[in-house]
Amino acid sequence: MARVTVEDCIDKVDNRFELVLLASHRARLISQGASITIDRDNDKNPVVALREIADETLSPGDLKEDLIHSLQKHVEVDEPEPSAESLIATEASTEFADASVSDDEPEPLTFDRMSEEELLAGIEGLVAPEKSDDY
Repeated sequence: MARVTVEDCIDKVDNRFELVLLASHRARLISQGASITIDRDNDKNPVVALREIADETLSPGDLKEDLIHSLQKHVEVDEPEPSAESLIATEASTEFADASVSDDEPEPLTFDRMSEEELLAGIEGLVAPEKSDDY
């Protein structure tokens, strides 16, 4: 069995820290049930991940994108741009809609203002919730 060293992988991934991140992410994926691309040879998941990177059976760029995607909490979806025909139809429908609306200025937004005394009076009027034995 040949041992995998960092030198085998460092020419695939330039930064050693990034190599550790990618290999650990891949090892976690393997432990979650992802299929491996090489023979296991009784190796543990981190060694299998390093061997996959060294043998270039997985692209480091793809691993990096997968790692970034797994860490994102909000993923933006790229929607296709509308075609020229749909843009023309949208413009035509908005022109007809604009013609039916009067040319009055929109009403300015107003916010309710509350003085400090009114706020304190409102807070004093609040009743604390009753305690129950459930907690």
